[in-house]
Amino acid sequence: MYQIMLDAELSKAFDVWSGYLNARTGEDPQARARLRSTLHSAREAAAAGDSECARALLAEMYDDAREATLPWAPLLPDPCTADREARDYAKDELGEVLPLPLRDELDGIALFLRVTGRRLRTAPGLDAATRQDILYITARAGMALDLAHPTAARRELERLQAIARRCGVEL
Repeated sequence: MYQIMLDAELSKAFDVWSGYLNARTGEDPQARARLRSTLHSAREAAAAGDSECARALLAEMYDDAREATLPWAPLLPDPCTADREARDYAKDELGEVLPLPLRDELDGIALFLRVTGRRLRTAPGLDAATRQDILYITARAGMALDLAHPTAARRELERLQAIARRCGVEL
């Protein structure tokens, strides 16, 4: 599962950079040519199974684009956005790898997690420490879902439900 997520991160980055480099932005052609060459090298590294090299080359691309002050170049996403986008890319592959009953179970847990998390986050009168606990537990549950580990995800959901009961939030 973890490898699927890593592959999805690379695929997403490749698509974003390809889209940018194929667009006619009028930006510095030499800088864009260097980026195109680096992207080609990153794709080759990934195809050869060297994802660490591919990631390093992608990181170099973000740095190069920033240094060249290319206004339309992709920006390095924050960790939360990067995870969310990688999950979107991984969904197709997970559908082929995970058995249907497990996917259904994970989807059900994800639904309960979203509803419980939303109700808790919008509850009035929660202190900062409780709100931080909610974010932390929600992130752990999301990670468990990403790794297709329903037992761990259910455990985190139960922790959220316990906070809801303690705070008087109706579920």
